Amino acid sequence: MTVIVLTNCPVGLRGFLTRWLLEISAGVFVGNPSARIRDVLWDEVQQYAGQGRALLAHTTNNEQGFTFRTHDHGWLPIDHEGLTLIRRPNAGAAPRRNGDGLKTGWSKASKRRRFGRT
Repeated sequence: MTVIVLTNCPVGLRGFLTRWLLEISAGVFVGNPSARIRDVLWDEVQQYAGQGRALLAHTTNNEQGFTFRTHDHGWLPIDHEGLTLIRRPNAGAAPRRNGDGLKTGWSKASKRRRFGRT
């Protein structure tokens, strides 16, 4: 089984993929092509995606039973002890502080929870 998800890609690319895969929702393609055809399709997606993003997920013989590839996607696949996980960027988080002039210790909220309202 192969799944390709396109976001903000040209309409021509979507039409190209419908030759081998079934579009079950806008930008979501599923099918069962051979590994060679899947790789050729993915090369075409990477070449013609333009400003868009793409994600390919397909079954394989590993512990998870599937693997995936991304193209211009903010979330990156990483290997963690043999499992492929997705690392999402945390753009809104403030940096933690330590001995480099960064703040450490208990927050005011945690002190109130632990010692009662003062």
